Amino acid sequence: MPKRFKNILFIKVIFCYCLILLSFEAIAVVNKSTDPNTIPLIPRNVLFSNPARVNPVLSPDGKYLAFLAPVKGVLNIWVADSHDLASAKPLTQEKKRNIREYFWALNQKFILYFQDTDGDEDFHLYRVDLNSGQEKDLTPFLKTRAELIKTSMIFPDEILIGLNNRNSKWHDVYRLNITSGKLKLIETNDRFIDYVADEKLNLRIARRPADDNTQEYFFKDKNDKWQFYARVRFEDILSSGFIGFNRAGTIAYQVDSQDRNFAAIYAIDFSNKQKTLIAEDPKTDITSTLFHPFELTLQGYATEYLKPSWSVLDKRIQTDFAYLRAANYGDFEITDRTLVDDKWLVRYYSDTKPSRYYLYERDPKTNTPKSLSFLFTTFPQYINQPFVPMQPVIIKSRDGLNLVGYLSLPKNSLAKTKSMVLFVHGGPWDRDSWGLSRIHQWLANRGYAVLSVNYRGSTPGFGKLFINAGNKEWGGKMHTDLIDAVNWAIKQKIADPQKIAIMGGSYGGYATLVGLTFTPDVFNCGVSIVGPSNLFTLIKTIPEYWKPDLAIFRQRVGDIDSEEGRKFLATRSPLTYAARIKKPLLILHGEHDPRVKKAESEQIVARMQHAHIPVTYVLYHDEGHGFVREPNMISSMAIIEQFLAENLGGRAEPIGRDFQGANFSIMAGKNFIRGLSK
Repeated sequence: MPKRFKNILFIKVIFCYCLILLSFEAIAVVNKSTDPNTIPLIPRNVLFSNPARVNPVLSPDGKYLAFLAPVKGVLNIWVADSHDLASAKPLTQEKKRNIREYFWALNQKFILYFQDTDGDEDFHLYRVDLNSGQEKDLTPFLKTRAELIKTSMIFPDEILIGLNNRNSKWHDVYRLNITSGKLKLIETNDRFIDYVADEKLNLRIARRPADDNTQEYFFKDKNDKWQFYARVRFEDILSSGFIGFNRAGTIAYQVDSQDRNFAAIYAIDFSNKQKTLIAEDPKTDITSTLFHPFELTLQGYATEYLKPSWSVLDKRIQTDFAYLRAANYGDFEITDRTLVDDKWLVRYYSDTKPSRYYLYERDPKTNTPKSLSFLFTTFPQYINQPFVPMQPVIIKSRDGLNLVGYLSLPKNSLAKTKSMVLFVHGGPWDRDSWGLSRIHQWLANRGYAVLSVNYRGSTPGFGKLFINAGNKEWGGKMHTDLIDAVNWAIKQKIADPQKIAIMGGSYGGYATLVGLTFTPDVFNCGVSIVGPSNLFTLIKTIPEYWKPDLAIFRQRVGDIDSEEGRKFLATRSPLTYAARIKKPLLILHGEHDPRVKKAESEQIVARMQHAHIPVTYVLYHDEGHGFVREPNMISSMAIIEQFLAENLGGRAEPIGRDFQGANFSIMAGKNFIRGLSK
């Protein structure tokens, strides 16, 4: 299964992800039609409802297929015969919050999934019996976050997990028997931020933060003792790390940017510690990998600069990739494979069509194709909608950096308004990518050009020099990159300088607040979703299990432990300049957000109210860092849509029944957006 490096390298400190399942897209050729009524208004409940089916996973033997699909409006796990989707039945009965992460137990008796409470991110690990449907919480501990470390083909009844129930800062390692539920402590941990284990469930590699802001890797010796192996410089932390062992446990695979700009893949022979280069690209990072499901050897890799591109290393799957490309269904990725490698799940995707999943069957002995069968479309309601394409663009920053962005333009005469939304990704150690974006399609359909740009600090794909160009540039050059993108759009006559909004979540919410305070005349209005306003309180209140990684904030954002650092953070905090705000601002937050506490929004709202500056603040009571529940998603977009229409003049669907089932309160400014006062 492909592994995105951004999901394994410092995922603890990525601020954005869970946020609204947003991807970003762009483009466009403007048609010459003059009647906007010929472009139907796509309903919000079509755009932002849950997918019909999504995230399929094959059972290890390929007999069954599991996927997520709604049960009374909530995503649950369903199971079907892999050759008969009509046989699908729901296995779980989650009634409130979508299930998002799940996997097959290798003993094929259970499916395991993670779930938190109202967005608090204290994830518990649940087991569901395939025969009886009985569920069991395998980690029933208060204020504890369970993390998966390793599953094993050799020990299909056992997995390694991390639990921080002893010390909230550190995850101890347990061996969990998923059948009996018995937990066995393997390692009490007070120094390592993550581990890599082999197929025998032996801990082999561990990573530790050092006092000098570097990170140290340790290998276990034959006496089961941790021995220092290597130190990784701070500038390489976000683009280096170990991703696993081969089945025999003799070779470890590492993504590494040390002594180079773009991350490459290496193999380390544990018999002699010899390091061998396996794959590299001279122009971009390697961002995803494809491993043999049984041998666990590297077979292919992907790079992503403007768009993802796959390369094959293992000759045994060259014919397969050629066959899948020849099907001509669009760009694709391999999302799952059986242990004997006779069945693959293939996702085809584009910027204007919903993802389509196929079951690909092959002969693993001869490595020859047999068949490619359509399974399902994720959002069938998207078919034949008036979606627009997404165009990758490269924008020069004022100091010469190439900023990869994605532009979506509204169709026909809707584009004549020249209104634009700058949609800023979160993280900030994440990136915008090409593909079908609900946000881009929604805004373009309402008459706005939509521009998303990978400002400095974004990753992966742009190299470590680009990442580190963002160090301590929150509200600095990371913001001027966004301003440079706005000026580019104005120069290209895409946007009217008087009709530009800024919007985003997490870091994108922070960027919105920066936009309205640092550059109060650039944007017409702003929408901040779970955005921090005070960098000192943001860092001071990060989750306990992030604190071992505090160096990343100290070096990349600012140091809360020194007077000089605190003064610097104040200069980069929108709260400091709240009195400068003179354009309409809409703020949305989740009450249980563990990453960016709701106080981040409350502080700036209070400061604005004290200065008699209008602001609308909406608090969702059963959400965290982003909105997961379907009614909350739809209602939040309804509020944002009315706000943008009032300030940019775009189209808006009436709110209607879009608040039904949502759980929010308008804490301030309900009279500033039409329809809210009702």
